Amino acid sequence: MSKQYSKSKKGKGKNVEGDADDNANANDADDGESNVTKSKGIITVKEKTPEERKQNHIDGIIKTAVASIIGIVAGIVSFKQFGTAEDTTWYAILTIVAVLAYYAQRIIFPAIKINSKEFGFKDWFYVEFLVIDFCLVTWTLLLN
Repeated sequence: MSKQYSKSKKGKGKNVEGDADDNANANDADDGESNVTKSKGIITVKEKTPEERKQNHIDGIIKTAVASIIGIVAGIVSFKQFGTAEDTTWYAILTIVAVLAYYAQRIIFPAIKINSKEFGFKDWFYVEFLVIDFCLVTWTLLLN
């Protein structure tokens, strides 16, 4: 089912073609996939099926788990290799971790049936933030 929105020239907001129940679910698209079609001032939003929503949720959990595990492994390796990093700049280590994690995820995600070609900047920023965050937390816990 799809909804159509047309831009209103007279007032603020949008005129909606459809019933009130359809309007309540108009903003359910929160992932990076393109489900909006614009054509001559009319915006059509494609609703996701429950199966698509469930699959997107599972994919999100897998992305989070993979990034977290990579970050934990990077924190352990950083602790073993650099210890307290007194003679090395720590932000250079984190940059190297981020770059290596990016390329590792580009290999891992297709292997586990996650389409990384559809990732936008927001998706990559999210998984890289998780890697760096888990790396720093793990490294800090091991230092104490």
